[in-house]
Amino acid sequence: MKPNQARFDWTEAESTAVESADEVRAKFDKSGKTSTLDDSYVQRTLANHKPLPPVTWRNFYREINVVSTLALTVVPALAIYGALTTKLELKTAIWAVIYYYWTGLGITAGYHRLWAHRSYNASKPLQYFLALGGSGAVEGSIRWWSRGHRAHHRYTDTDLDPYSAHKGLLWSHIGWMVFKPRRKPGVADVSDLSRNSVVKWQHRYYLPLILGMGFLLPTAVAGLGWGDWRGGFFYAAAARLLFVHHSTFCVNSLAHWLGDTPFDSKHTPRDHVFTALVTIGEGYHNFHHEFPQDFRNAIKWYQYDPTKWFIWTASKLGLASELKTFPDNEVRKGQYTQALRKLEEMRSEIAWPKDSNHLPILNWDQFQAQHKQSGRNLVVLDGFILDVTNFIDEHPGGYHLIKTRLGKDISTAFNGGVYEHSNAAHNLAAMLRVGALEGGYEVEMLKANPSMKTYAGPAFEKSERERLSQLAKPKAALKPPVYAPETSTVIGEPISKQVGHSLDDVAAFVRAGPPVLQVAS
Repeated sequence: MKPNQARFDWTEAESTAVESADEVRAKFDKSGKTSTLDDSYVQRTLANHKPLPPVTWRNFYREINVVSTLALTVVPALAIYGALTTKLELKTAIWAVIYYYWTGLGITAGYHRLWAHRSYNASKPLQYFLALGGSGAVEGSIRWWSRGHRAHHRYTDTDLDPYSAHKGLLWSHIGWMVFKPRRKPGVADVSDLSRNSVVKWQHRYYLPLILGMGFLLPTAVAGLGWGDWRGGFFYAAAARLLFVHHSTFCVNSLAHWLGDTPFDSKHTPRDHVFTALVTIGEGYHNFHHEFPQDFRNAIKWYQYDPTKWFIWTASKLGLASELKTFPDNEVRKGQYTQALRKLEEMRSEIAWPKDSNHLPILNWDQFQAQHKQSGRNLVVLDGFILDVTNFIDEHPGGYHLIKTRLGKDISTAFNGGVYEHSNAAHNLAAMLRVGALEGGYEVEMLKANPSMKTYAGPAFEKSERERLSQLAKPKAALKPPVYAPETSTVIGEPISKQVGHSLDDVAAFVRAGPPVLQVAS
């Protein structure tokens, strides 16, 4: 948002503000020839237009913007002096709050959402009401303010952003106004505002308007209304103006520093309820930068956004129309995409089990031999071989529950036969994987389904191989292989080779329960 500057020394910026995009491009490419640099305005400008030297202790007094610095220091000085010397009357306090919201809404509902972003249409009476309120905020004319704000959105977080958050919290709050800009802000088209009669009127008479609306009106209301001239000047004018200024400045600083990024983390804008409270609803800034033409900042009914409520009420009174809202599907899509991005960031920070493709594959006999000869305590769970040597003593269910099942397939017991283990237990078990069992699972499945066919000699083995070869064809359903309990070996190839499934798929299939599930192609 824009701060407290009337005209300052950005007259050249204002002259370029009304240029169209084609005119700006023509200025940078006078030959008229198309160049790939035409679409690289930011990079070319940063490369060809050197910034002013940085502000240091040796040159800072020469780089001070006198007009804005006076506004940022005299106003708080008056407010402090008035608070120390003038009693605050209740009527004056109420009037100061009312006028704070009028002038604040002049910025948030007027300068920002109406003129800078064109998020709704306003009738002439409403436009004049907001233009007068914005004048009382003493933050520059509508055209000047909107030109800088459009540049802020177009070049967010770059050196062409007038108040880039990358330059620090204090700089984006008031530093960029105290010191002369290091470079001219990037171009922004505000030709539409140059055709608006209310904008032209306010721009033409801006100096008398800021004096009248900024100081004379709030003082006169308190003075003529209940005789509190001093209170009107020090509280309704100076103190109120101080709060309006820093409320607005917080959108440049706090809204790019405090909060969450539920829609996009590419840039610095953030959402936070505290920022919304101190900025008349402009605190859901991450949403705003993603959907700048939406008349809302807060999209939930319970979120604090008085500016949205004001615009909605104006529309019900016939003073505003064409309130723009981004399609809910696109808003949710942005939330979903950002949630995936955050999950991926979280995923990169988590240690995961070794990929099944990188685990050695052992048959049942090899597993048994490893358990007996390696000195390690091995079990089989869902087709994976786990080394539980260092976990036995830590097992929440006790040492003996695992000890009695060493060298065995514990899938049935683990998945509900003895205890239905939690997702956390499955994740921990996965970290103990040291191998994969050929075929995916062993004789524990027979216990779960005694009716499963058993080994019936070479003839049955041949027919079973033929059946499995048919299953391997495209669009085949996934069926369990047949086991020979007396030999504890799988008839046929491993499931992962039979139907082209990975070991993870097989493990998921096994954990689903007795092998009666048919996975359609």
